[in-house]
Amino acid sequence: MPIYLKNPHSILATLEKRAQDIIEIRLPTKQAGDAWTQVQKEAEAVGIRITQAQVRQDTRRGQRGLRGKQDPGRTSSAEAVVKEHPGVDLSDLFSNVSNGLWLALDTVQDPQNVGAIFRTAAFFNARGIIITTDRSAPLSGTAFDVASGGIEHVPFSLVTNLSRTLDQAQAAGLWILGTSEHAEQDLQTIKPDRPWLLILGNEETGIRRLTSDKCDTLCRIAPKGAVTSLNVSAASAICISHLSQE
Repeated sequence: MPIYLKNPHSILATLEKRAQDIIEIRLPTKQAGDAWTQVQKEAEAVGIRITQAQVRQDTRRGQRGLRGKQDPGRTSSAEAVVKEHPGVDLSDLFSNVSNGLWLALDTVQDPQNVGAIFRTAAFFNARGIIITTDRSAPLSGTAFDVASGGIEHVPFSLVTNLSRTLDQAQAAGLWILGTSEHAEQDLQTIKPDRPWLLILGNEETGIRRLTSDKCDTLCRIAPKGAVTSLNVSAASAICISHLSQE
């Protein structure tokens, strides 16, 4: 099933990494912004079909006139139609384990959270991401657009059995670090001195018990103020930044 990308930066990353998987790019006749101009230039260079996007009325974006009447806005449906990303095999994800950071998403269900985690992971040059397929957000156009190219730049594997995958990760030399608000050890005490696989859990329930049992260590981000919890994508940014320090 194709996915639809509306962020020019996610489209540019797809052009760079797997242009052969782009089915079509739709652009309006007059394009605003340097990023869209670059999309057109890169697409034409590799012979990807470009068609004219439809321009539609959008009253939500309009401005009120002098007489108080809503002036319908006009917005274009610029987008790229691309094939789904197949990911990589676990053997490739764990093929060259050395100091660095891998991540695993244990039933993270909001595609915006998934996209934000990929964007942070790409920013800090994470080595790879494992995503559970059961009760997890699909890698939709929303996830790709929020990631702003991150999904194309960070290798990932889709797995059905996270517990078995963690066994494979440990056998390959990774240390498993789970995140839990109930953990006793603070993140700041964890040293980025080994190849860590950081596990981030579901937005409501966190990591599952079987996942927790596989961890070498559990850690938490200690709150400093009145709010005692963080969104999983915000928590991931803090953890990834800390574990990426050299």
